[in-house]
Formats: sequence, C-alpha cells, structure tokens
Amino acid sequence: MTQNETFLSVGRRVVGIEADALRLLAEALDDSFAKAVARLLEAQGRVIVSGMGKSGHIARKIAATLASTGTPAQFVHPGEASHGDLGMLTKGDVVMMLSNSGETPELADMIAHTRRFEIPLIGIASRPDSTLLRQSDIALVLPKAEEACGQGIVPTTSTTMTLALGDALAVALMEHRQFTPQDFRQFHPGGKLGAQLSKVSDLMHVGDEMPMVSDTTPMGDALVTMSRKGFGVLGVEGAQGELRGIITDGDLRRHMDGLLDRTAGEVMTMDPKTIDMGALAEQAVRVMENTKITSLFAVRAEDTSKAAGILTIHDCLRAGVV
Repeated sequence: MTQNETFLSVGRRVVGIEADALRLLAEALDDSFAKAVARLLEAQGRVIVSGMGKSGHIARKIAATLASTGTPAQFVHPGEASHGDLGMLTKGDVVMMLSNSGETPELADMIAHTRRFEIPLIGIASRPDSTLLRQSDIALVLPKAEEACGQGIVPTTSTTMTLALGDALAVALMEHRQFTPQDFRQFHPGGKLGAQLSKVSDLMHVGDEMPMVSDTTPMGDALVTMSRKGFGVLGVEGAQGELRGIITDGDLRRHMDGLLDRTAGEVMTMDPKTIDMGALAEQAVRVMENTKITSLFAVRAEDTSKAAGILTIHDCLRAGVV
C-alpha cells in the first residue's frame, strides 16, 4: 500500500467511525433532549455554555451557533469563572456544561454556583453516574462510542457528538421560534452570507437619487434627467405618482425619429418589471438575469403602484450578492 493509500484509508476509517457514532447519538435522543429544549426556551437571560479543554472549544462553537440563531448565549471559561466570572451567571440564565468524563475538576465551582443559586444546569457527558450529570437538572448522555484515534485517548468522536448535539439543540430552538433568513441576517451583516441575505431595501436608491419623470415631461428634459441620474433608465410616473412605465436605451432607439417632439409617456414601455423592496437582493438578481435587464424598480407591499426605489445589478455586484 502506498503512502497516499494509507492516508486515504485512515481518513475514511475516522470519518466512518464518527459517522457511526452520530447515528448512535440520533437513536439515543430521548425525553431529556426535549426537556433541554423546553428549558432553554424558558430562559429569561442567557444560555451560558462552558467546558474545559477540547470541550471548551466545542462549547464556544455551540454558544456562537445559539447566539446567531436567536438564542442569546455566551461562553464562560470555567477557569476564569473561579476567578470572578461567576458573576456572569444570574438566576435568569440556563447553564449548559460539557465534559466527556463528567469529572473535569475545573467545572466544580461553576456546578456549585448553579446549585447554590438555583440556576438551571444542563449537563452533557458520556457517563450517567458522573458528578456533572448527577448534579444536573437535565442530563444529556452521549452514547458509548470509540474515539476515532484508535487508542481511545484523543477527543475525536466524543467532541463530534457533542458538537452535533449542540447543533440539534440550536436548530430545535430556531425552528420553534420560526427564525427566518431575515432574522438570521441581523446577526450576520458581514461577508458573503450577509450579502446574500441583503434585502432590496438595503441596497436600493431612493428619493432624489431615483431617475423619475412624469409622463408629460418633454423628451428633451427627460434625456437630461436620464443622463444626470446615471442609471441608464427612467421611471415614468402618472398624475397620481403611480409608476406607469420605464424608458431604456432600447426605447430611445425605437423612437429615434422625432424623439424630441415626444413626451416621456409616448416613448415609455408600459408596466415595467418591479420587485418588492422587502425581497432578498438575491431574488432581484435572478429576476434581472432571467429577463435580461440591469435594473428594477422596487415597490412597497402595501402600495405596488408607486416606485419606492431602484436597484441595479451593479449595486448587487458591489455588495457581493453575486
């Protein structure tokens, strides 16, 4: 067997072991999981997630996932808790503590603090008779599964199961709260993910920036407005401010003969494509791509007859939506 084949064999073995463990975890979930979700939903304060060593790294990720999906949460290091950070725990909180053995000595002060002040404690460990799970109000037991290292000493399978269990709790809470992509974006405004969740209203141009003329505007004046605004299009409004049509370069070419003798209403293309200003910008991009246009007027859901803004494909490109 070549070196590459050996590496590949090890990789497949590790992933297979951990995949089998996750199936065991799914089958092992019981009423304690449901009780944990219910208790987390009842929290008036924050979910405090804690763990030491590798469990601490997993705890940080679980806290981050909870916080980004609508459940206020933070990680508290058990060592720092013993030196003042216990003050971060209040009666309105719920503590979720992680330890594969359930006997991590650094957790003792936090466990004692939750018992003294009657702060709900959810314990996650692999030994039902461990100190952590015996002291917990709700015990989530990880099923017996071999560590993927082969020697049973490196936290691998156990941390994978703990991480998956944290994800399961977070998603159960998220779905119960009917957490939407719009809600998600509030906590993820930056990066590609934030861009993909941007709304049309976040990127569109409004007010005096909008290229608008009335349907009675002479085309000479309309061309000046079209050039000054710089969008390459004009929205055409009726007497009541309703969006009647749009003028594009194509409309100008079609009416080249006698163009300056016409009004905007005579040159426009009626019933232009529009999009709800509350829609995701990604949806606007799809509309523009499918219809081979480069801009869309946005409207309000409560009044689709009037333009509330304009969005261009270039706005979406700059924002990283595409």
